[in-house]
Amino acid sequence: MERRQGARFPSETAIVQNPPLGTYALWRFGLAYQARNGQQPIFPLMFLVLPMVLHKPTLEIVLGTYKTSGLALFAGKLGARREDLLAVHDRALTLRHLTLEAIALGEQARLLSIDAQQATLRANALDEGVKAPPLPDRIKWLAPACERLGHWFAGLTAQQVVRMLNVEF
Repeated sequence: MERRQGARFPSETAIVQNPPLGTYALWRFGLAYQARNGQQPIFPLMFLVLPMVLHKPTLEIVLGTYKTSGLALFAGKLGARREDLLAVHDRALTLRHLTLEAIALGEQARLLSIDAQQATLRANALDEGVKAPPLPDRIKWLAPACERLGHWFAGLTAQQVVRMLNVEF
């Protein structure tokens, strides 16, 4: 295939960090969160998901920690390299626009619903007979990582999550 002179191709980062992928990640996170305790995650927690699953070193720690181990063990592993734990907050700030775009797209697609009164975000079940599309092999890691985070976050209060991850709302 010939490459045109001056043609711009999206970077690896742009391919992975896009609103539809972010929507899928937040939806899977929300489904797992709700499955664990029957409640919807508060809106601010959504801003922690993408910074952890779209950052390769952090993602590797998420996927390398058993679901049953919990957020405390994950944060301990992440904190072994203190700069990685501290960077979660900075990445959350950097990716907040992407998170907001993903939430807006999720609401348009009816995968997510915002409850402004409660400041929560509900992950909606798919309509009967509708199946989630299969993911390409290069991003199959996304669902288990997001589900693991949703499970971990749902077992704690928002204040405990924030404290363990050393972030501020």
